[in-house]
Amino acid sequence: MDVDDLQRKLDEVREQVGKRLVGQRDVLDDLLVCVLCDGNALLESNPGLAKTLTVRTLANVTDLAFSRVQNTPDLMPSDITGTEIIREGAGGREFVFERGPVFANVVLADEINRATPKTQAALLEAMEEKQVTAAGETHALPEPFFLMATQNPIEQEGTYPLPEAQTDRFLLKVLVDYPTLEEELEVVDRYTSRLDRTIPVEPVFAREEIRAAQELVREVPIADDIRQRAVELVRATREADHIEYGASPRASMALVVTAKARALLEGRAYVSEADVERMARPVLRHRIIVDFRAEREGTTPDDAVERLLEER
Repeated sequence: MDVDDLQRKLDEVREQVGKRLVGQRDVLDDLLVCVLCDGNALLESNPGLAKTLTVRTLANVTDLAFSRVQNTPDLMPSDITGTEIIREGAGGREFVFERGPVFANVVLADEINRATPKTQAALLEAMEEKQVTAAGETHALPEPFFLMATQNPIEQEGTYPLPEAQTDRFLLKVLVDYPTLEEELEVVDRYTSRLDRTIPVEPVFAREEIRAAQELVREVPIADDIRQRAVELVRATREADHIEYGASPRASMALVVTAKARALLEGRAYVSEADVERMARPVLRHRIIVDFRAEREGTTPDDAVERLLEER
């Protein structure tokens, strides 16, 4: 697969997803970046903005197995990973591992911050190691594997905020905003004009093609000065007076590789400064914590990243 082939595939993905999803181009592109980089995404928005529909449709057009987990405080790790059950066989009773919903290519962890820390830890192993451990045995997850998690920033009662160690393992944090007036009118027209709201889409990517695309991303060249700017930007988050906690070297790697994927999304075989600037906010917004003074002034992590971009 070369850059032109990948660009055609990505255009087809956008076209197919557009049959169900109105607008949200930046959200879709960020999720495609995660797929191309073999990373996980954290989606944050108010309810009703089609996060589930977006992830499910992306799984459909990439011909990947999809699974959805609704997180609640009483959800146990075994409800996600699976558990051993006793099954009657020809030789008598035996323990058999019954796989949970995490054994899919694309897993949507809905409202992940409603799960208890113990359940969140089970998802952490799946995210980082691409495996789960149950009853003392390790089980590999299907390849490719992506965890797309959602959380609601408004309702915090009865939630368990994700620890920094877990949020850091999300490649991107994607903010889903409200549609424009024209887009919302199109949504209403599209989904209220008939009883059956299922809109068919065609698979575009085969699994082996996704792997080839991921290999292509790593081969995209990046100039030394652009790479250095990306690393210096991440390092600046640890020194800025308005940021209490900065990003780790994992963020530097994430910024460079996502900039490479962004270049391919734009049909280029090289990384530009615009790619680094475009990916800086989704890469860094969940990896930094602004200090109390900046927070009191209404400064968001995105504002802090924007200030650093202007300074460098």
